Amino acid sequence: MPDIPLVRQQFKDLNCCIIIPTYNNDHALEEVINGVLQYTDAVIVVNDGATDQTAEIMDRFPLIQKINIPVNTGKGWALRQGFKHAIAKGYRYAITIDSDGQHFPEDLPLFLETADQNPDSMILGARDMTREEVPGTSSFGHKFSIFWFKVETGITVLDVQTGYRLYPLNKIKDIKRVVSRKYEYEVEILVRLAWRGVKVLSVPVKVYYAPKETRVSHFRKFRDFSRVSIVNSILVFMALLWVRPLSFFHGLRKKSVREFIMEYIVNSRDSNAKLAKSVALGLFIGVTPIWGWQIVTTLGLAHLFRLNKFVAVAVSNISLPPMLPFIIFLSYIIGGWVLGSNGSNLEYSPGFGLHWIKENLAQYLLGSLMLGIGLVIVFGPLSYLLLHLFRKTHV
Repeated sequence: MPDIPLVRQQFKDLNCCIIIPTYNNDHALEEVINGVLQYTDAVIVVNDGATDQTAEIMDRFPLIQKINIPVNTGKGWALRQGFKHAIAKGYRYAITIDSDGQHFPEDLPLFLETADQNPDSMILGARDMTREEVPGTSSFGHKFSIFWFKVETGITVLDVQTGYRLYPLNKIKDIKRVVSRKYEYEVEILVRLAWRGVKVLSVPVKVYYAPKETRVSHFRKFRDFSRVSIVNSILVFMALLWVRPLSFFHGLRKKSVREFIMEYIVNSRDSNAKLAKSVALGLFIGVTPIWGWQIVTTLGLAHLFRLNKFVAVAVSNISLPPMLPFIIFLSYIIGGWVLGSNGSNLEYSPGFGLHWIKENLAQYLLGSLMLGIGLVIVFGPLSYLLLHLFRKTHV
């Protein structure tokens, strides 16, 4: 049993509150409120338009902070109202706990201790979903959400769907573009926090699933799972198109040239041949006219061919200014030679840009392809030779 006076002090020291979103769970709500009030008086209960005895139960607790939403809108909206209230009250953290009795208040100290050691982190209460009483649909959704969260963020966690969480409120208030209002909100806000660089941690928590005949769930399997799937699809698209490539590129830019060479080339476990192929891939994609998609394409192909992603992406940035006009010029010259066009007589100018491409698209496309092939033929073997000479401990 936790040391209750100590835990109550930890809640005060961390400036942490508890948020309980609830909808038609009057069979368990009173017990949940009594349980958390043992550890803190900073309790916010959000009544999401309940039609049972929820309002009467809340009135029995004068110490709790009450938010009443007139019409049921969804768990996500209830959480958003709870966060808004908590931020206005000046709390730094908020622990959310479901009102159906599934979670155990005695696990609260795990969140507090982890938050104390990892300030402003997002902490998830990881349930043991291998137990026999766990519903089959919950187990499937559990695995489904973990997989997509990793695709969207690159982070592996133990439980994405848990409602037992600690949120860093100062990070929550910086997120303006959240559209979800129902169960999918918990997925969206978690992904958006991870995209902002918030550390996502897990703590093991106990979970109770009532017998099937007495279990109350407001999760509508087809409709709510479809909503979650749609949100995941949008987040995956955003992650692959923009967020993860941009984050990857920013990570590379923070390193000096020497740091990059030491970490990803000299000390890499990859063979010289793989590193040389990564250089060749980066050069080829770097001169292709797919601006805005070069990082994504390079990452995808490097993953497909099991090459060094960091080296390939770094080299693909050859087409950034001030190299871009020179690359466009070379592409025109090479394309002109192949087609026998007068365009091969052009003189170089740093003003080469989109207007040249529009006027001679075929010549430019062919020239950029030939330039890419030429760079692969020249610098692929040259990279391997240099690696072989200066990196003799690797093959």
